[in-house]
Amino acid sequence: MPRSLIDLLWRDSPGAPDRGRRGPQARYSTGDIVSKAIDIADAGGLDAVTVRRLGQALDMTAMSVYTHVNSRDDLLVLMADHTHAEMPKTSFGCSAWHTRARRVAEDNLALLSAHAWLLDIDDPRTVLGPGTIAKYDHELRIFDGTTFSDLHRDAALTFLLDFVRTSAGRIVRTTPMVQDFGAIWEQSAHRLANYLGDNFPLAQRVGGVAGEAMNAPYDAAQAWEFGLDRVIAGLAGFITQPN
Repeated sequence: MPRSLIDLLWRDSPGAPDRGRRGPQARYSTGDIVSKAIDIADAGGLDAVTVRRLGQALDMTAMSVYTHVNSRDDLLVLMADHTHAEMPKTSFGCSAWHTRARRVAEDNLALLSAHAWLLDIDDPRTVLGPGTIAKYDHELRIFDGTTFSDLHRDAALTFLLDFVRTSAGRIVRTTPMVQDFGAIWEQSAHRLANYLGDNFPLAQRVGGVAGEAMNAPYDAAQAWEFGLDRVIAGLAGFITQPN
């Protein structure tokens, strides 16, 4: 009988039920299987993670893998929660809330850069896991010492992390075409100018200034810094700190 996803997520908790299985002990634990799946995803993306391939990597049958993780969908939740549990979290110390917010944003960007496949997991059941709950508890403390209500803490954190996730998609998944756009622009600018003539003067002026500064049509790192500053400034308009 399949184990509850909750029991799988909390399998290392002292309160986890004892499966009481008889016979020889399995060569691999559920944790071992989740770790191997993460290795496969880091190397080849989420599409590379199949129960069959995971079984081959561990010299197990697909059916044996299923006895540990129930299904591929459950496996992905277990993988996400494990990375959240292992995520390095920068200490807040005595820093102000806006510094804590920046540290959380940078920690999450580092996590998504190390495990880009997390961008493809959008399963709400991930919030049930111990690693995700511990991460959430840590990040909510951004707003300690402010007058934010509990509901506003949650909304503000969601606002911040949504920005991080969107930005990470552009930063982590920069294509070679974007990286090589400088050379493409050199080859195309003169011919494009012939077509544009005097049309779209604002787009030409602003695009020219931005393109010269970034040597590309889009600079993900610059957009990150500008956007994060605006997110924090926006939150500051709603935050008051008690005297």
